[in-house]
Amino acid sequence: MTDGKVQRASGRGIWGWMFFDWAAQPFFTVVTTFIFGPYVVSRMATDPAMGQAAWGYGIAIAGFFIAILSPVLGSIADQTGPRKPWIAFFAAIKIISLCALWFAAPGSPLIPVILFFSLASIAAEFSTVFNDSMMPRLVSKAEIGKISNIAWGLGYLGGMIALIFVVTMLAASPETGKTIVGADPLFGLDPVRGEDARATGPLSALWYLIFILPMFFFTPDGIKGKPIRPAIRDGMAELKSTIGEVRRRSGILRFLIARMIYQDGVNALISLGGVFAAAMFGWSITEIGVFGIILNIVAIFGCLAASRLDTALGSKVVVMISLVLLLIATIGIVSTGPGFTLFGLLMLPGADTGGLFGTPAEKAYILFGLLIGIAFGPVQASSRSYLARSVTPEEAGRYFGIYALAGRATSFLAPFLVATVTAISGSPRLGMAMILIFLVVGMAVLWPTPYPADKVER
Repeated sequence: MTDGKVQRASGRGIWGWMFFDWAAQPFFTVVTTFIFGPYVVSRMATDPAMGQAAWGYGIAIAGFFIAILSPVLGSIADQTGPRKPWIAFFAAIKIISLCALWFAAPGSPLIPVILFFSLASIAAEFSTVFNDSMMPRLVSKAEIGKISNIAWGLGYLGGMIALIFVVTMLAASPETGKTIVGADPLFGLDPVRGEDARATGPLSALWYLIFILPMFFFTPDGIKGKPIRPAIRDGMAELKSTIGEVRRRSGILRFLIARMIYQDGVNALISLGGVFAAAMFGWSITEIGVFGIILNIVAIFGCLAASRLDTALGSKVVVMISLVLLLIATIGIVSTGPGFTLFGLLMLPGADTGGLFGTPAEKAYILFGLLIGIAFGPVQASSRSYLARSVTPEEAGRYFGIYALAGRATSFLAPFLVATVTAISGSPRLGMAMILIFLVVGMAVLWPTPYPADKVER
């Protein structure tokens, strides 16, 4: 089957491409969000406030380099042709950096740890840019939304499996030395020395190394283009012209602006939702981990359902539905507190029953969290397919580079606004409510955007 110049790749080639998300996701799940990050903040740093600031700076540093260099590398890749050499180069950086996290013992200097984490984050995002830009060459535009959502769902499945393994087999209480299932940590890991959390770096590196191989073996790549030096020269020139070109392609420009705004809100909701609940309800790392597992389970089914909807209704409809669900979820979590939900309109009497999520308010929070789980995968996967349907295979690299820029250019803004409003008002709830602004404004900008984004309105 063809679509312009696109010849559908083999089944093995498509599955190899989709397995990239499976390979990549455990880094974001167990290192960035649920295990290693909280370990750095709460157990490695002498002062949790300093640890949180250092972790935040690490994310900000990575985001800066990703935003600046992604469009450049994407344009150069368009000139050189094949994407796999770039992915291999950054995979090596990511794997080495993740393995170095094993040496992040309590009391050791924070700066090297933060630098290796930032390097791993940069390499992970650059690899994603090149992998995403392969998508328009693999299938017809009609199938792009389906494989994008299935790949994203595979990613969440991989992340969930890795997280379950860490929580049940590696992460132990420093007091008891036992995991959540009452077992000793595998490999004799010592939780007092943080070895359970530190092991997530090498674990994610090994996972990535193994499961990225199907993409290299089976997925077709672009044909060889120019040598690297002329490719850099021509790629930089092309990037300059692309930026001017985007300004003339009003639909794509509007889509990128909309995505920049709502993705800020989505990222803040994902990264701060667990922390907000932990502060409100006193959740432990184990409860945050279980909350993450629940979200990943729901996300898998959300992506599978979205893969069908994207094919039937289009990427824009899936993104809009997802944003509405995230809007409802955000209103739900900011309106829930000990003993109440929906801003006190619904009181939740009942004593703490003990165990995980023991109060009715915590259970209500989990229900709103399910909406986040359903929607936060499809909103990202269908955004990816939205752009892929709007550009040609030949220009995919530079446009996905700009897509990465749009996702990172203002990524600091939502967390900064949440933190600032929280500090001024003294209300974490009011701070989290700022996320609503990004979701609503992003939806408003996206609503009149054509689909595909390069479609000429008559």
